[in-house]
Amino acid sequence: MAEIMVLAEHRSGELREVTLQMLSKASDLCRKYGHELSVVIIGNNVDNLVNELKDRANRVIVYNDQRLQGFNPDDYKEILASLISERKPLLTFMGHTPWSMDLAPAMAIKTGYPLATDCVDILLDSGRPKVVRQVYSGKIFSRMAFREAPGYLITVRGGAFPSGKLQDYHAEIINAAMPAMPEKSRREFLGYQDTCKGEVDITQAELLVSIGRGIGEQDNISFARELADIMGGTLSCSRPVVDKKWLPKYHQVGTSGKSVKPKVYLALGISGAFQHVAGISGAGTVIAVNKDKKAPIFRVAQYGAVADLLNIVAALKEKLPRK
Repeated sequence: MAEIMVLAEHRSGELREVTLQMLSKASDLCRKYGHELSVVIIGNNVDNLVNELKDRANRVIVYNDQRLQGFNPDDYKEILASLISERKPLLTFMGHTPWSMDLAPAMAIKTGYPLATDCVDILLDSGRPKVVRQVYSGKIFSRMAFREAPGYLITVRGGAFPSGKLQDYHAEIINAAMPAMPEKSRREFLGYQDTCKGEVDITQAELLVSIGRGIGEQDNISFARELADIMGGTLSCSRPVVDKKWLPKYHQVGTSGKSVKPKVYLALGISGAFQHVAGISGAGTVIAVNKDKKAPIFRVAQYGAVADLLNIVAALKEKLPRK
């Protein structure tokens, strides 16, 4: 029996969605191969996070210290390296986020374990892991194997797996002692600035009317906004719209914006790059409108129309009753 370890990612006292997604995949692997699942929480005043995770793993390993108020990769590296040396897990999962883009390579050097990044699937073959990654801008899925090692480090792309529970656990809570740490880190955490915070919170919307590059020009955004108002929804967008400064960043959906869970997601002129799709993995029903019948958004949509989005918007505005 081996152990799969997941590093919980959190921000401002809240778990990031990628943590639950990693736990879902890890739980699936543990159930299939008889392994045990551990989740590691590093931070300060994290009791609420422990309560959220105690039914998702066999054990919750907690490092709770005032020095860990903010994310510092130097501190995390020392803590995780010590824990991995002690427990020797087969797999260690981290989210493929700005956290692990900094932390994971340093962990690979510190532990000597091989590292695979930005993985969209993880498989076990005769006890050894293989990972699936996307290459050539997501056009090809590549399956890769590791060199033989005592353990393996993997960063997992957000949105690659569902976040639901596969089974209920009754976790053992382990309050771990802090390992020896450097007296002074080379970095200092000053604070967290949410660049996506604004007048509306798209994460709370039950219906999102989302626009992409296909909107054509800034003046056309008003038509989509009117449709959102008629439907009782909220306007959101993909990254190209924000990059053009047509809408503020707090409207952006995706890995560099917000992850959303609306009941209905109406995607207008959005191609469906993996960065955007990762942000809508929790959506109930996805409806896509795009002139390109090969647009990747149709792979994740339950309903789709190959059409000019402005024509669809006009038709919907005509048919829908105004509130």
